[in-house]
Amino acid sequence: MSAQIEALTGDITKIAVDAVVNAANRTLMGGGGVDGAIHRAGGPAILEACEAIRREQFPDGLPTGEAVATTAGNLPARWVIHTVGPVWHGGGKTEDGLLLNAYANSYRVAAELGAKSIAFPAISTGVYGFPKERAAGIVGRFIRETALSGPLERVLFVFFSAADRQVFRDHGVW
Repeated sequence: MSAQIEALTGDITKIAVDAVVNAANRTLMGGGGVDGAIHRAGGPAILEACEAIRREQFPDGLPTGEAVATTAGNLPARWVIHTVGPVWHGGGKTEDGLLLNAYANSYRVAAELGAKSIAFPAISTGVYGFPKERAAGIVGRFIRETALSGPLERVLFVFFSAADRQVFRDHGVW
């Protein structure tokens, strides 16, 4: 099977998919950017589920590159998949591999849940400072190695701005 890959500009909290990926921080307690928007739009059920994950699975926080699922609360999705992308430190601290893991593990969790569609933000390219051009290359690798041949039918990348979407397009993601 070959998945349909799409790039959109808009608000990821309004996208109707089975699973929406949250670019979370390791606490899973909400924050700024995509993380804060998902928690605000999804309502308290997401925070309650994250608190349970912290108590039961990850008392020290979700490790970078890993992914876990919760309810989507009030979002037009079934699940939120929380992943922690790497903070950019110049490229010498395995940031590329950790970013690839964040995408691949989010996809894996969605597949294990039986999702057929998933929406990703541009993980780590905001306040975590990962260079967008470099992230685009990693997303391209993720698409080629995982998303095109995996079980999900529709993989969306939702960008906050048209300029961000264009960076990924210019670097050969689609």
